[in-house]
Amino acid sequence: MSDQAGQQPYVVRLEPKWTPEVAFRQLTGLAQCMWLDSARTDETLGRYSFLMADPAEVIQAGPLQVDEALTKLAALQHEFKLPTVAGLPPFQGGAAGYFSYDLNRHFEIVPETKFNEFHLPLLSFGVYDVVLSWDHVLGEGWLISSGYPEVDSHQRQTRAKQRAESFLQVLQSGSGSCAASPSRVVPAEELAPCFACPELPGVMSNFPKDAYLEAVGKSVEYIHAGDIFQVNISQRLIMEARTSAAALYEKLRRKNPAPFAAYYDFGQGQIVSASPERFIQVRDRQIESRPIKGTRRRSGRPQLDMYWGDELVRSEKDRSENVMIVDLLRNDLARICEDDSVEVTSLCGLETYQTVQHLVSIILGRLREEVDVRDLLQAIFPGGSITGAPKIRAMEIISELEPTARGPYCGSLGYLGFDGSIDWNILIRTIVAAGGWWQFPVGGGIVADSDPLREYEETWHKALGLLHAVLDE
Repeated sequence: MSDQAGQQPYVVRLEPKWTPEVAFRQLTGLAQCMWLDSARTDETLGRYSFLMADPAEVIQAGPLQVDEALTKLAALQHEFKLPTVAGLPPFQGGAAGYFSYDLNRHFEIVPETKFNEFHLPLLSFGVYDVVLSWDHVLGEGWLISSGYPEVDSHQRQTRAKQRAESFLQVLQSGSGSCAASPSRVVPAEELAPCFACPELPGVMSNFPKDAYLEAVGKSVEYIHAGDIFQVNISQRLIMEARTSAAALYEKLRRKNPAPFAAYYDFGQGQIVSASPERFIQVRDRQIESRPIKGTRRRSGRPQLDMYWGDELVRSEKDRSENVMIVDLLRNDLARICEDDSVEVTSLCGLETYQTVQHLVSIILGRLREEVDVRDLLQAIFPGGSITGAPKIRAMEIISELEPTARGPYCGSLGYLGFDGSIDWNILIRTIVAAGGWWQFPVGGGIVADSDPLREYEETWHKALGLLHAVLDE
């Protein structure tokens, strides 16, 4: 849009009393409320937080609407470009939402799972013209209003100011607070078979323990048969919802803070995430991915944590698992990046979180200029760290061995800015609230020398932070 060149959004500096936590409580009742939350704050991965609601447009799709929805998202990159304002947090308006793991069937031929009781959207995005953002290093916050979807310069500035004033009024009055959007309650008898978890009242799994061990054993057989090198298998934990999803999120971020945490009310349900993993970030065509593979629990005792962290770094099994996924991602990124631009800048670094320690690698590349969001998804979605390698055969085996659809779990959530920037997480350590239930699958990567019992125990280590929140411990 030539008449938008050089135009600035309407920006209001937020008073110090409007912290992300306080503002969330004021806005959470508005439609499509989303909080991209650096709950674990630091100068690199957890510097910024963004809060949005009441989008100008909603883009949501089931299986038959995916092409149309992706066309709309791609069009945003071309039809409403805005440069970012220097000195403000990087997301200043655009589309934000999630891609379900089950969107994989739009790009590849992968069998359906046996059960999909909730039928949640394959993708759901709001186009947010107003963003509240915070820089945790500077300790400052701003309201940024872009004027979308107006394209005429004067009309856009008028809308930007009106929308900013409307949001400030909601902040002051709290008139945006109300009950969460209702969704159809799924009766227990309509769920896939569930099995009680010993010592966890109300929590059920879609696998009894023996069946999970058997699924891991079957995965190892596929590896020895040469079908795959690695596959990620998960069990879905589920329980009846006990509070609002917004209240659950506030508990989760206190008990299990994570750099890529998020809350998103997409109407048919809410995503409550404590994700530690970045899938991709794109800035000025530089793309970064940070796959996680390799996990050890934390004990609360520094010396023991140090011992377990050292043991994780030295583990040949965990390192080989991480390296396999790095190779997969390098190949995926090479499909959309300039020749010879893909490089691994960190391999198997140790990162520590509230309840676990992880091995994390960093891969960088430079996107080719013509790549749009559809090309990007076609090349790299879903993330290799939650499928296995080779990716398509691993996804086929996941469909065979896991009884229930993953839904948003193992998909990605984040934003696509008006300036073309992207930041999407991997939806692990995530609770999906829908139909009166909380679902929170947990899994791990299976390789040739995996021990089924140890893999089963690892899923519970990963579930620990979520269990603290859902059981209110």
